Amino acid sequence: MAKKEISEKKTTKKDTEKKVKDKKTKKEKKPGYFKEVKGEMKQVTFPSSKEIVKYTIATIVIVAFLVAFFLLISAALSWIKGAI
Repeated sequence: MAKKEISEKKTTKKDTEKKVKDKKTKKEKKPGYFKEVKGEMKQVTFPSSKEIVKYTIATIVIVAFLVAFFLLISAALSWIKGAI
């Protein structure tokens, strides 16, 4: 019985060739990278010019706020360090 179990677990050359052939056919079915990119780009919607202006202004305001915030923190810590 032990020989029978061992022989069942062994893979034959035909099985290996079949697996390689299956992998090749799967690769052939995939569309090319650039075809996928083209398909995805068709689904993209770009913002209008009004939206671009709105987002740009919002970004500049947020950055200016953060600059002021960190400038105040830095100045406060420098003042505390100088007082010690």
